[in-house]
Amino acid sequence: MNPTYLMPAAATGPTAVRTGPPTAPGATAVRTGPVPVPVPAAVRFRAACPDCRGRFELAAGALRLAIGASSRTTFYTFTCPECAAPVRKPAGERIIELLTGGGVRTLRLHATP
Repeated sequence: MNPTYLMPAAATGPTAVRTGPPTAPGATAVRTGPVPVPVPAAVRFRAACPDCRGRFELAAGALRLAIGASSRTTFYTFTCPECAAPVRKPAGERIIELLTGGGVRTLRLHATP
């Protein structure tokens, strides 16, 4: 199986948020603590199908991310828009970061006792 590298299709907006007291005279205070980062609706991810070898871009809603206790149980899935094959690929730390930051729905898998 050939590896497929999932990457954002395009850069989207600022990634840093300033928190804390204002630094310039006359500036207004900025709230502190966790700041929700809006995810643009147009975020798309490049992907490829190992069956038909098609290359395409997918919206965040077309992908699902499952995070398990090990690398074997951490993966993302989608359906190939060209051949309709279900695709499951491993997700490392960088892929998890990109997908969650892009608004992909995430499922956390827990082991049963």
